[in-house]
Amino acid sequence: MKFKITINELKTVEELPNYWNNQDYIYLLEQFDFPDAKTIKPENLLEMLHMAITDFEPNEAAAIVLTYKLSDRLNEGQIAQISNDMLQDKVSEEYPEIDLHYDLFNINQLLYKAFNGKFPNAKATIVGFSMVPDEDKDKEVTKEMVLKSFNNGISDRNLIKRLFTQQLSTEKEFAEAEAVLWKLDEKDPNHFTLITSEYWLSKEDFVAPEFEGLCLLPEEDENEGN
Repeated sequence: MKFKITINELKTVEELPNYWNNQDYIYLLEQFDFPDAKTIKPENLLEMLHMAITDFEPNEAAAIVLTYKLSDRLNEGQIAQISNDMLQDKVSEEYPEIDLHYDLFNINQLLYKAFNGKFPNAKATIVGFSMVPDEDKDKEVTKEMVLKSFNNGISDRNLIKRLFTQQLSTEKEFAEAEAVLWKLDEKDPNHFTLITSEYWLSKEDFVAPEFEGLCLLPEEDENEGN
């Protein structure tokens, strides 16, 4: 499949909307021994949480937040290790299980803001783009299709391109795309927004605002629905 791709927006951000909600803040306030958390006005919850977090040592605070969000994926030993490592390293970029990077990014940035920079500052990239097929095809655009199609428009220095050369340029399945791209939203037909780590895709990685994308899918996908 071929697509005409136009990059309409590129920005780098330090936090993402809608990951945390007020119920998260209330629960965490309680975990940080803040009294009467449920009585706090919604607009003050995050500020109060930042204050409550800083009553703890940074690694202790990290362990509490990690346990809340990832205890179903990580055991106590892993949480203890990460809570110490993330004071020195960008764990949301370096942790070997890349499907945890999105959660680790948001946890890291909550702690980074609360402790005023004691944790490394990680960043995310938001890309708004149009992706128009060269022929009418009633096929859902997936994260795999987007990354394969972006191959022609990003620098050879890009980390995705260096680590996943075969997956991007051939019909080989690119299962890791689901974790590399954190979010992919279709705004209207052929217009999308993606969110990923700056580690994977930065503004500087794009070499042209418009380019032709070639997406080679595994044969069973190409024949799907025929």
